[in-house]
Amino acid sequence: MEPSDLTDVLSAVRAFIRKEVVPLEEQIDAEDAIPERIIATCKEMGLYGFAIPEEYGGLGMTLTEEAQLAFELGWTTPALRSLFGTNNGIAGQVLLVGGTEEQKKSWLPRLASGEVTASFGLTEADAGSDPSGLATTARRDGTDWVINGSKRYITNAPVADVIMVFARTNPEAAGNRGISTFLVPAGTPGLSIGPKDHKMGQFGAWTADVHLDDVRVPAEALVGGDAGIDQGFLTAAKCLAHGRAHIAALCVGMAGRLVHESVEFAKTREQGGRPIASFQLIQGLIADSVTDHYAGRALVLDVARAYDAGTDKVQGPSAAKYFASEMVGRVADRAVQVHGGAGYIRGVAVERFYRDARLFRIYEGTSQIQQVIIARQALGRAARG
Repeated sequence: MEPSDLTDVLSAVRAFIRKEVVPLEEQIDAEDAIPERIIATCKEMGLYGFAIPEEYGGLGMTLTEEAQLAFELGWTTPALRSLFGTNNGIAGQVLLVGGTEEQKKSWLPRLASGEVTASFGLTEADAGSDPSGLATTARRDGTDWVINGSKRYITNAPVADVIMVFARTNPEAAGNRGISTFLVPAGTPGLSIGPKDHKMGQFGAWTADVHLDDVRVPAEALVGGDAGIDQGFLTAAKCLAHGRAHIAALCVGMAGRLVHESVEFAKTREQGGRPIASFQLIQGLIADSVTDHYAGRALVLDVARAYDAGTDKVQGPSAAKYFASEMVGRVADRAVQVHGGAGYIRGVAVERFYRDARLFRIYEGTSQIQQVIIARQALGRAARG
């Protein structure tokens, strides 16, 4: 993307978020839904395909460009980004990383336009950050595949038009091996979606369980064709690395908003006849959050550049996600503290962001999984004894 084009996109997204979405944040939180007109605008702006290559109808952003976009998206409720995050991220990347050319041509343009919403069906009750316990199975029946199992906490499942389902195709393979990925369209017999989860935060971003009961799909539903058999974990790992860098950037954007809310409140809230901004202990809280925000932003951009250059597509994204997700939790906690009692009241932005931020340390791999990945990359075989 040309620098001038990127500037135009970022400026348009910033104006849209701050003028159109921010005023609706409390409504979105209360109603657990994004207004249809906001969804329509996101499609018109190309946000459903920002990371999808131009040849398939997307904006074709590099990860460095995508990170800058995520900084803007993080300024408001993460439910907005969740609308189109899976199309660009973990679900869309499944096709970009492992799909056949026919699968890419069939699905990616529809993902980029927002005609189709995709979900990433990996997590199960006993298989989260570590998929070695994956129990969903897929067996051959003639030229078809028959899938059985359940998935948990699947983002956008209630509105998904297609789900990238990870299933064990080789029951004899140990651990993460023997897993493949299947394109399962909504409405396929045997596919059902559970009720929406009632979460702590991130209202407006819907998740639900997915159940597969003798779901029959044709051979062409196997991502990557015959070459994709038992390659599901490798595909998932590559998709998640990209997603981790994106989530890190989103956390940085949210930290920026929290700093803004804290600063504005400290300037206007008075105690003892003067603004609390004049109190050094408040200044200390603000200074720590500003510093955390600077550090997160610099780390994410550095990691994104290395990812684009192909020099680090594993350790860097995990380090960025680990630091930024923990960082935004600290910044959110300080923001509530600066606001005092007001920060604990519904209807105040920092209270909502405090609830929203907590999830970032869990999805796309928990902080503890990131620690394992980072350490193993640094220590090599020695980390495994």
